[in-house]
Amino acid sequence: MQPKLAAKARCSDGEVGKISKVILDPLSREISHVVVSEYSGQRMERQVPISQIQEVPNEEEVVLRCSVAEFGQFPVLDRDGYVTIHDLEIAHLEDNLHVEPGEILVPYPRLEQGVPRRSFFANMTHAIGALIALPFVYPVLKFVMKPMYRPFDNEWFSVGNVNKIKKENIGYQFKFRRGFKEVFMPEQQIEKNIWVVKATPEVRKAVYEGKDKKFHDEKGDIVWVNKANAPYIGFSGKCPHLGCGYKWRRTKNYPDGVFLCPCHLSIYDEAGKVVDGPAPRALDVLPMKVNAAGEVKIIDIEYKAGVEKQIRLL
Repeated sequence: MQPKLAAKARCSDGEVGKISKVILDPLSREISHVVVSEYSGQRMERQVPISQIQEVPNEEEVVLRCSVAEFGQFPVLDRDGYVTIHDLEIAHLEDNLHVEPGEILVPYPRLEQGVPRRSFFANMTHAIGALIALPFVYPVLKFVMKPMYRPFDNEWFSVGNVNKIKKENIGYQFKFRRGFKEVFMPEQQIEKNIWVVKATPEVRKAVYEGKDKKFHDEKGDIVWVNKANAPYIGFSGKCPHLGCGYKWRRTKNYPDGVFLCPCHLSIYDEAGKVVDGPAPRALDVLPMKVNAAGEVKIIDIEYKAGVEKQIRLL
């Protein structure tokens, strides 16, 4: 049985408060802590490990393993270290979580670059992929992979007008549709998006480092150059971690706003630089031009996700 939010929290020698929040482990999708709002005059919230719950006799009450004095040793909740599930998307969350609606917290990620375990699983995935590919004979493999050898699509797409962007250094989303065709399947129209920032000189310097950015086709020829002094910068709508769509959000830690990926909580500043989370690189800048009337056109380039280096796919 899981307790309701607002259930009373009782120690062996008296009540100490009520459950105000729960903290979720994003990997196991299980509750790792309950947050107890004290009855004392200071009204502090303490986070109690789920292992310290002795029993849940009913939905209105939780019995802790500690005394009132021992309860005071649990850490005070650092609310700025968490986001709510409104900012996070976890598949099948409801399968394991059975509390009534309320504030459910998930800890901010910590940078995981350089962790040996991640490298191990990445190498294991590559090895398994190679073994699976061995049975395919060359002609069949080439036929199936034929779309990979097509020239890059350097067509320009019109996505909107910069007159909609009223403030500097704020992410603004433009949506557009384009045709997409897979092997053996008819062409489909898919909806995509980019984020555009009207950048201050400081942000432009952070993005371009004072150099124009060149974009190349599959032969290495230059197809477009973004000027380092251009006021508008366009970012691909896909997170470089695993390709999820991200959002522009204001939080307690970042009141002016950041790009936040809800899948694994990668966080980027207005220049697309990684602030926190598992993303291996900054947001991908797209070729973009803005005409005198403010119309925005982009080349819809896609890069391989999950790697530090930009590897163009489309």
